[in-house]
Amino acid sequence: MNTRIKLGNQFRQWHQESQAFLMPNAWDAGSACILAASGFQCLATTSAGIAFSLGQPDVEGCVSRSQMMERIHQIASAVTLPVSADLEAGFGAAPEEVAETIRLAIQAGVVGGNIEDLSGHPHSPLFDLELAADRIRAARETADRSGITFTLTARTDCYLANVPSPFAEAVRRANRFREMGADCLFVPGVKDAETIAALVREIDGPLNVVMGLTGSVFTVSQLDNLGVKRISIGGSLARSALGLVRRAAQEMREHGSFTFAEQQIPDAELCNFFASIHTNNH
Repeated sequence: MNTRIKLGNQFRQWHQESQAFLMPNAWDAGSACILAASGFQCLATTSAGIAFSLGQPDVEGCVSRSQMMERIHQIASAVTLPVSADLEAGFGAAPEEVAETIRLAIQAGVVGGNIEDLSGHPHSPLFDLELAADRIRAARETADRSGITFTLTARTDCYLANVPSPFAEAVRRANRFREMGADCLFVPGVKDAETIAALVREIDGPLNVVMGLTGSVFTVSQLDNLGVKRISIGGSLARSALGLVRRAAQEMREHGSFTFAEQQIPDAELCNFFASIHTNNH
């Protein structure tokens, strides 16, 4: 528990420092170990990547909460870094369901997590603001009872849901979530520097931006200069890995060749790597 407390304190502190930090997203224990060994200071999970690895679409309800928690636990247990969980919309509309999701995520070993306001209903894609705020309040109260410093990220999908006046609505929602106890705010779907800088100015809290999507052209240093505090990559690395699988399949099927194997990590190297990870973590 003392280690978890230390990791939680570190993770929260990075959100309060002047420099932006990069938090890549893993989808299983193996990808988490490789990212951790590459020198990153923290990791996140990706619900999209986890869904794809289970042969499911990235659609609410296709991966159960228990399935997601099992994979989150595997990722958090595989590394000695702070891990933040992608908890989607909290696996339930009611604040009580969101609270239970936070409790289970902390039990699974993470020191942070994000809750989004996407409702899943096509005619009303975002939860009513006050319900959405109450969901964040419930998450905050549960996290505060856990005994660790839990960094709660509130995500608003105004741009992805194509709501009217997405900038104004995103600012309104993010600041309301901040009032309810969110430590970090996340507005996916923004791709231009002017809007990112404006969100940084208007939102009263650290801003997370997701990179790795089509059209995402910024570097870490450029986002740092815009005032972004945290950078994640969502499911982009998992999708890239599956892109390699598809290209390799096409090569084998259409040409009968195996040049894709030139990019692989040798078996002995991987075995030694994972053996050392297992030894160091235990």
